[in-house]
Amino acid sequence: MSAPQIPIEVDEETGVWSTNGLPMLFMPRHFFINNHLASEKALGRDHYAAQMFAATFRSAWDWCEHEASSTGIKDIATFHHYLRRISQRGWGQFDGGGIEAQTGCGQVVLRHSCFALDAQLKGTVAKTCYMFSGWFPGALEWVMNRRSLKAVSLAKKFSARLKAMPAASLRSGRHRIISPLNDGVPIRTSLY
Repeated sequence: MSAPQIPIEVDEETGVWSTNGLPMLFMPRHFFINNHLASEKALGRDHYAAQMFAATFRSAWDWCEHEASSTGIKDIATFHHYLRRISQRGWGQFDGGGIEAQTGCGQVVLRHSCFALDAQLKGTVAKTCYMFSGWFPGALEWVMNRRSLKAVSLAKKFSARLKAMPAASLRSGRHRIISPLNDGVPIRTSLY
């Protein structure tokens, strides 16, 4: 991946960075991950994972809403734009090519998760990729909502599957996250 083409504006008075009118933070990966792990330890993994799902779901929804209104990108293209931007920001390499445009069902493949890469540097095992669990349903439900289609959140099953992933998949930084949103389509998580 080449250097991202993300417009960054810096307010001369406050020093606040923004992209397309959204305030941004730029920080070292270890700073975020250390805070993430400390919060998980303080709250307990299950409680923290539930809180993260709700927060990241809402954040993905809000981001898609803002980007669609400020850039004119519409429908499933907004979802793919979202994946491109989070990939460019260093969270990992997300590929949503497995999402079926009409139904929002399919898979998102994540390679080089920032959590797995950090764990490799520390010689530990990362089981924190559940932080991503709300992003895909949030962004896809935003798309479905804009189409006035019934979108069903399968948050508990999705989160349970992420927690159940073998440590080796997280250590390798290569695992598959599958996030279907319609009734009758099972959620599966598998290594490849």
